[in-house]
Amino acid sequence: MPPNQSNIQLRTASHADLPEIVAMLADDPLGSQRERDADLTAYRAAFAAIEQDSNNHLIVASTNDQVVGVLQVTLIPNLTYQGAWRAQIEGVRVHPNARNKGIGKRLLAAAVDLARERKCGLVQLTTDKARAEALKFYQDFGFIASHQGMKLHLQ
Repeated sequence: MPPNQSNIQLRTASHADLPEIVAMLADDPLGSQRERDADLTAYRAAFAAIEQDSNNHLIVASTNDQVVGVLQVTLIPNLTYQGAWRAQIEGVRVHPNARNKGIGKRLLAAAVDLARERKCGLVQLTTDKARAEALKFYQDFGFIASHQGMKLHLQ
């Protein structure tokens, strides 16, 4: 049964959530090219590093003990903007059966609230140019495409 707004819980991810998180990361045309949910070894190591770092937060949306959304927030100290910290949002996913129910908005709002609590000066994220719906979603939330992003893959 698809979730509704009233039964969605936001919480910190646990080790038990990892298979569902990785499945969501792999469940789209781009993610299926880079994620491997058959072997979680590398994901477990990454999860442990995230869990031990007070500047990293993995937030999940769940309903009936099933993870239906996820994002990661990393708080980064900077010298720019007069030494203001910033929050970087990554890995935003909502399960296909749970989309268009406000879950993504709730996850983003939680990330922005965390950034405010930690006195960040700005929140930033990137989205692949192929994800037109995601770009519109972020713009509707209030994000502005003010910079040209670049990546250099090392593996």
